[in-house]
Amino acid sequence: MTDGAALAGPDGAPRCPWALSTEDYVAYHDEEWGRPVHGDDALFERLSLEAFQSGLSWLTILRRRPGFRTAFAGFRIAAVAEFTDADRERLLADAGIIRNRAKIDATLGNARVLAGWAPGDLDALIWSHAPDPAGRPAPMTLADVPAVTPESTALSKALKKQGLRFVGPTTAYALMQACGLVDDHLRDCVARQA
Repeated sequence: MTDGAALAGPDGAPRCPWALSTEDYVAYHDEEWGRPVHGDDALFERLSLEAFQSGLSWLTILRRRPGFRTAFAGFRIAAVAEFTDADRERLLADAGIIRNRAKIDATLGNARVLAGWAPGDLDALIWSHAPDPAGRPAPMTLADVPAVTPESTALSKALKKQGLRFVGPTTAYALMQACGLVDDHLRDCVARQA
């Protein structure tokens, strides 16, 4: 049993305990999670996948990510914004993704909203909510990692104000963690940046 502190991974290096259950998680943890992500399309993908993850295991989404990328035209905002009712029906029948009507509709609607933004606006909005890293001590255990913060609540409100859906404070915080706005790797984790 773990107390939530960093544990030795397959190579002996300490990692966040959540990352050690599968090889998929180890790779995602070491190579992606907590690394800065920029670019409107890249952030739209992460935002969409975090919304699809709501209520599910992240591993489910991670393993279906290639299917999501194919189904949603690589998450290119301009392309997804042009999806038709026929595309929506195709998505609802696609076993390679999560076939949740509300989440599919939110993704399509969000793309249509974002297609009207100037290039870089989504990146700027999301990153404007990154907290000062100096004010955040490195978490020692998983118990030190919040699910929601004032910054994620503010980001959620800002995104909703612009007309985006499936962007609650918990989803916003998961996005912040995944895209490197915060570094929630445990203090002793080999993947911690600072």
